[in-house]
Amino acid sequence: MDVPELLEAAFLLVPEETATGNDITVGDVWDYLVHDEWEIALGLLEEFGEAHSLPLAFWEKLAEAADQLQLERSAAWCHWRCSELRNGLIRADLTLRPAAEARRTTPISGAGVLRPMWDIGLLSPTGGRAVSIAGLWVENMPMLEPGGRATVRLVPLTPSHWSHVQPGQQITMHEDRAVAGTAAILGVCLPATVLPAR
Repeated sequence: MDVPELLEAAFLLVPEETATGNDITVGDVWDYLVHDEWEIALGLLEEFGEAHSLPLAFWEKLAEAADQLQLERSAAWCHWRCSELRNGLIRADLTLRPAAEARRTTPISGAGVLRPMWDIGLLSPTGGRAVSIAGLWVENMPMLEPGGRATVRLVPLTPSHWSHVQPGQQITMHEDRAVAGTAAILGVCLPATVLPAR
């Protein structure tokens, strides 16, 4: 599919009565599509996706369109949202250790590039600490400096490892054996297949 077809397919997955926080409606998006304003339409569709729960197919179409338009940040975000829908999402308040106290002396990319290890309270079969891997996206910031603090989105590599994690829980981030940062869990949304029985 080419860009207009992908955007139209994504557009058709948005309920007709949907509007963004800025009172942009699906009719407004259609006007941009009709006039071949694809970048604007893509950006508005992303806003709809943030304001409303839309299916994986919606984000897959947007990701492919952003790839074709060579919009790197948009493409990275749409692919990230696909990962969240497949593997779940943990939001956390992360504080990185200062450069003088940690191995890392450079900022981390905010765009989901880093996949650090996390101590989430699991033990190995021998009783030692076990870590679990989750990708990291920094909300509303292109980078996070050493010593910085931000709200982050984590996508677990193995969602079942995270089924016990609860809001308020403290976890630690590792890029090696040393603690690279600490985080307080703000919210957990895992796929239904890995949620603990209640």
